[in-house]
Amino acid sequence: MPAVMPAAASVTERVSLTISALRNKLPFAVVILTVAINSLGIGLIFPVMPSLLLEMGIPSIAQAASIGGLMSLVFALMQFLCGPMLGRLSDRFGRRAVLLTSLIAVGIDYAILAVAGSLWLFFIARMISGIASATFSVANAVIADLTPPDQRAANFGLTGAAFGIGFVLGPVVGGFLGELGPRAPFLAAAGLALLNAALAFFVLPETLKPENRRAFSWRASNPFAIFGELARRPALGHLVSVHFLDNLSSLVYPAVWAYFAAAQFGWSPATIGLSLASYGLFFAIIQAGAIRLFLRYLGEFGTAVFGLSAGVASFVVLTMLTSGFWAFALAPFFAARVVTGAALNGMLSKRVGEDEQGALQGILAGMMGLGSLVGIPLMSQVFAYASREDTLNFLGAPFAVAALIALAALVILLGPSLRLRADTAAGKDHPAPRHLRDRS
Repeated sequence: MPAVMPAAASVTERVSLTISALRNKLPFAVVILTVAINSLGIGLIFPVMPSLLLEMGIPSIAQAASIGGLMSLVFALMQFLCGPMLGRLSDRFGRRAVLLTSLIAVGIDYAILAVAGSLWLFFIARMISGIASATFSVANAVIADLTPPDQRAANFGLTGAAFGIGFVLGPVVGGFLGELGPRAPFLAAAGLALLNAALAFFVLPETLKPENRRAFSWRASNPFAIFGELARRPALGHLVSVHFLDNLSSLVYPAVWAYFAAAQFGWSPATIGLSLASYGLFFAIIQAGAIRLFLRYLGEFGTAVFGLSAGVASFVVLTMLTSGFWAFALAPFFAARVVTGAALNGMLSKRVGEDEQGALQGILAGMMGLGSLVGIPLMSQVFAYASREDTLNFLGAPFAVAALIALAALVILLGPSLRLRADTAAGKDHPAPRHLRDRS
């Protein structure tokens, strides 16, 4: 009997440790699932938006596309105005409360879209969605709460992968549900968002420690205060500028890809959807797995340099691409640029305190909204002008603009390193930039 007791105690201890490990990983898993489900809900509505707008009396696809663009701008504007506030609210009241509120608001948004009979209701719904677009930024704040600084970039990649999986599955499921009627995907998306909220309510604990909470300030939540904050913190502003330009260049895809592919390759809507799904698939694969190899061998700074370089190269290739076959074959190459965002996010998270992670993610969400306000009209208008036969007749012009923007981001990222090398060659002595002192 005495010989059995230690073995039994050992088994009990192992079970206890296993349960403890699962309990620690559960919030992480719930957040990843939350991002995937939320992304799936977004993708569900893509295939049916044109037919729903036509059903409401919009006379043509061209006008429906124009109205859809205006809705995207309304969403981006509200995201810019409210993103910093939501980030700071999560630093004050915790991630759980803000995430739950966001998910419930998104569910209401989809429910309004499912029954809306007028355009003004559509625009109100898009405003609600833009205001409540905290899901992704708060999810990253949760990741920052749960992860040691040197592992954050890889785990930020997992949230990106979850978003990519939803992006792949959403349009496919949405197209199937659209056969039941153009409003069916909206009802499904509303149900998913509310199911997501219920899951988070019962399973997700608060991850922000009480000692890391900070007072809420309306003044600091002003979206235009972002620029003053970044000016006061050059190391932060430098990386946020790179992050902004990287995101701005990526907007060429949602802005013009469907029109470019139809005109350049003669693709049908189904083929265009398949191409987006393939890009999303490689996006998810790289974010979930390959990014860890990049981070291990290149570090966060090197991974960001690689991602921006891949972005410049892929945009240049797209300016010259005339074969639809190569557009599919090169999808992994085009998707390689997605490692940039996670690497930059990891670098940024180390430059703020544990009580500022939500504020940081709010700033990034606001800057992404600002990027959408600028980028989508810019890329659309460049394509509209340059593709005309009486002007440039150059369908790849938006990708040339994206390449220049990504190149500018790369130059800004490398700026401190290039200045250090120039000063060293000239005999000047300066401390190394932080990313060279703190390579991860």
